[in-house]
Amino acid sequence: MITRPFGWTGVPVAVVGQGTWRMGERRAAEADEVAALRLGIKLGLTHIDTAEMYGDGGAERVVGRAIARRRARVFVTTKVLPQNASYAGTLRACRRSLERLRTDYIDLYLLHWWSERHPIGETTEAMEELVRRGLVRFIGVSNFDVPQLEAARAALGRERLACNQVLYHLRDREIEREVLPYCVRHGIAVVGYTPLARGGFLLVVVAEIARRHHRTPRQVALNFLTRRPALFTIPKASRPEHIRENAAALDFTLTRAELARINAAF
Repeated sequence: MITRPFGWTGVPVAVVGQGTWRMGERRAAEADEVAALRLGIKLGLTHIDTAEMYGDGGAERVVGRAIARRRARVFVTTKVLPQNASYAGTLRACRRSLERLRTDYIDLYLLHWWSERHPIGETTEAMEELVRRGLVRFIGVSNFDVPQLEAARAALGRERLACNQVLYHLRDREIEREVLPYCVRHGIAVVGYTPLARGGFLLVVVAEIARRHHRTPRQVALNFLTRRPALFTIPKASRPEHIRENAAALDFTLTRAELARINAAF
């Protein structure tokens, strides 16, 4: 799997990672979910995203099992819920996430979405304290628009936003208007979630391009959605064949003409 510098941090991170939404919801499925994540890690999908919200902490427990004895190879992201994002609440939430993840540090800690429930300055102050204590390497946000990004950046003192995680798939490219250019200007990595949503990869033009490269439509979609240096993506996959597809999504290059065709189709 190809890596690239994660925004201003310069840390090499797998461009295609693994999402964990809906994991950890059923104990009976956890062994298979752990196996799926471990297969992804083996294939280079070492960027794993989760959140305290997913499965009410269950997804973090699954990730913790999956990365056991593999921690140094993995870049782990998790998120604090807005209702928990007061100063003290953020510190407590991070401690709980660390326990479920069975690790002593989180690579990237995000505020899950903007909320007026707690001032953004409280959240960012707590996140900076977590970095100071060595519990978190980098901090960021999720689902923020440009004014919200501005507010978060203004509230920070010592640290910088490393990431904005946002919805991004072929049928929803709204971030390309303002959010993506803003993040590029400020060295903020953009991580797209649910990249295969709404079946955009099933369109005829995508299928034609996939056949030309002897690839699958899913791979073409992921390739297109990570075509710029600031872009990363975190598809969730439980089936081994889909994990292998994702891992090989960047092993070919779309031509300018092909990029233009996909761009025009969507």
